[in-house]
Amino acid sequence: MTGASGAIYAQRLLRHLAEGFEEVFLMLSAQAVDVAMTELGCVLNRKEFDTESWLGKRFENVKLLDEKNFYTPPASGSFRHDGMVICPCSMGTAGRIAHGISNDLITRSADVCLKEGRKLIVVPREMPWNVIHLRNLTALAEAGATILPACPAWYHNPKSLEDLADTVVSRILQNLGVEQDLMKEWMAEEKN
Repeated sequence: MTGASGAIYAQRLLRHLAEGFEEVFLMLSAQAVDVAMTELGCVLNRKEFDTESWLGKRFENVKLLDEKNFYTPPASGSFRHDGMVICPCSMGTAGRIAHGISNDLITRSADVCLKEGRKLIVVPREMPWNVIHLRNLTALAEAGATILPACPAWYHNPKSLEDLADTVVSRILQNLGVEQDLMKEWMAEEKN
């Protein structure tokens, strides 16, 4: 999670990942912590991290990693995993990854995903995009990343902000290959 606005997407995504995987590695930029406090009112304490205040439930399988520590599994190409999602992804982070600048654990881990051909999903939330943003996102797509902008869908008639956020979270999960029941596939009823 980086410092772009949209902490609700990260919060709801993390809850679903924690319920579905044995182990989830969480990386937070310094700005992500500030954004979570501003947007969600939750304090993410790195020293005494627990998921309860943020996710409403304690998940022992969520491991918060130090953003400066490159001696963690996701920083190595030999560590195999199901994929990485940067949600929300600031344009600064996208630019650093697009240009091979690994100055923290998030950018290093993303670089590893690209070099190893692993799933990398980048969820930009900022708008509007300038030509530099567009070129950086194009470079990431050309390198193998999936660019999945946080553009909520309205055709399911969301009743709350959480419902609206889940339209994006469901697409992230689908792109990770994770079964989800947040949103039905479009026109799924008519297929049967």
